[in-house]
Amino acid sequence: MALKPISTDTRTRSSIQISIVVGLCCFFYILGAWQRSGFGKGDSIALEMTKHSADCSIVPTLNFETHHAGEVGNVDESEKPKSFEPCHPRYVDYTPCQDQSRAMTFPRDNMMYRERHCPREEEKLHCLVPAPNGYVTPFPWPKSRDYVPYANAPYKALTIEKAIQNWIQYEGNVFRFPGGGTQFPQGADKYIDQLAKVIPITNGMVRTALDTGCGVASWGAYLWSRNVIAMSFAPRDSHEAQVQFALERGVPAVIGVLGTIKMPYPSRVFDMAHCSRCLIPWGANDGMYMKEVDRVLRPGGYWVLSGPPINWRNNYRAWQRPKKELEEEQKKIEEVAKLLCWEKKHEKGEIAIWQKRVNDEACRSRQHNSQANFCKAEEANDVWYKKMDACLTPYPDVSNPEEVAGGKLKPFPERLYAVPPRVASGSVPGVSVETYQEDNEKWKKHVGAYKKINRLIDSGRYRNILDMNAGLGGFAAALDSPKLWVMNVMPTIAEKDTLGVIFERGLIGIYHDWCEAFSTYPRTYDLIHAHGLFSLYKDKCNLEDILLEMDRILRPEGAVIFRDEVDVLIKVKKITAGMRWDTKMVDHEDGPLVPEKILVAVKRYWVIGANSTSVQ
Repeated sequence: MALKPISTDTRTRSSIQISIVVGLCCFFYILGAWQRSGFGKGDSIALEMTKHSADCSIVPTLNFETHHAGEVGNVDESEKPKSFEPCHPRYVDYTPCQDQSRAMTFPRDNMMYRERHCPREEEKLHCLVPAPNGYVTPFPWPKSRDYVPYANAPYKALTIEKAIQNWIQYEGNVFRFPGGGTQFPQGADKYIDQLAKVIPITNGMVRTALDTGCGVASWGAYLWSRNVIAMSFAPRDSHEAQVQFALERGVPAVIGVLGTIKMPYPSRVFDMAHCSRCLIPWGANDGMYMKEVDRVLRPGGYWVLSGPPINWRNNYRAWQRPKKELEEEQKKIEEVAKLLCWEKKHEKGEIAIWQKRVNDEACRSRQHNSQANFCKAEEANDVWYKKMDACLTPYPDVSNPEEVAGGKLKPFPERLYAVPPRVASGSVPGVSVETYQEDNEKWKKHVGAYKKINRLIDSGRYRNILDMNAGLGGFAAALDSPKLWVMNVMPTIAEKDTLGVIFERGLIGIYHDWCEAFSTYPRTYDLIHAHGLFSLYKDKCNLEDILLEMDRILRPEGAVIFRDEVDVLIKVKKITAGMRWDTKMVDHEDGPLVPEKILVAVKRYWVIGANSTSVQ
């Protein structure tokens, strides 16, 4: 049976109907049968699901009525869509805002050259970033934690440079990750066991973690089995492909650096922050980097520092560094920690652990300290491209010495659906307890509909998931599973800043402006969700640029779910027709009269040199 074409003639707009007679569940089952897994064989999970997929229902009629026709007449479907050519093979690992050649034109002071420096409009690529030859779908979790196909990130430098530290080993056509690190060559598990003697990692109270200078993110990879989710970051620098390896392993990570700009996270959101020989000069610039960690650390949260200069008296010979230099480093760190009113809980071997006070009742003396320069409280979450300052972020007010500033959280997983303190206190304008609970129910319903459309969502096929306009985190909460994680993005132009609420649910996220490239490598995400994103950015920047960025960061054979007004989705669908994506439009789960629709897409598998010339 044929698929009837969409007509956008304004004279017949009121009666436009599209009968989609190909069941989308069949569409995804067939896709699953030929998706490539770790060694280029058929994806066994998808194949198994295909065996049990005899009942493929027909997608209901998509009905275009006059009450939501809007600007649909402006889209001429009879025109052949613009075709986007592959970029030159040299762009296979292109990161637009962390491009190496552009970075080297900026000053090296305070790592400024490793920060985000995005291309000007005339410098942007308008082509499809290719996958390398031999690219395959990563192994499913948890196998992906330990193995990455060589073809996906064919860089051996770390296997030599970090050989004795047990970071990564090359074995045939895969990289193996033994779980070691510079500071834990015997494995991240044993290292985490040491931390757990001081930090309550096992009871659900420590859920969100920040790993600064993460390497290949083994710390975050091994925390996952303890129900802790780590946001790992490292710069794109001489340690080739470290963040890329982390993402290929299925570990949350972004390209980032502590430099001159604030980290793209709200205040008071991480239960734990960590640095393991991360080479960050913590005592420099009046302790500015420690003060920035304090800003994002939740009251009662922990900071772990392992490696130089901790316990320098016993370790300076092994580190081959002067005693005086190390002594001065640790002295500065201790002074800043005291100013921050952190309590030192542990120092043994090369590991030191501090805990941030639950409120500032025990820190009143610093109000009179001439070195205690306080930031403006209202600027604590104003971070996008904002200069980092060496000031102290004030605590929220409390009514008694035992109260946790900002509110006490439930242990995870209870906190996933508990009312977040920022909602309960009314500190997010326009978000009440009632609207929060209604939003949760709405997203349970939406995600239920997605799972009927694409039954691979629950199969383990999609590990790295991106929500481009996360709202209150309802999408991620409804998907919650040990098989996957969601990067919740709060657009910087969103009407409400709810990223702090997302973290209080035990989820992770980041601020970002989608008029620019995301801080990640190509082929990062298995599934991308975009709810209302293109309506939000309709008059802000070129929708084509956003879609090309989505293509860059989406894996071959990865899927996209758009949820938006039908008129917007028709424009999106037209652009994607030239991007080697297969798309289908689906009604809202409440029926064809609802103006909001769903567009689902799958990126076709293709690699360097496949079926087309490249753009230079």
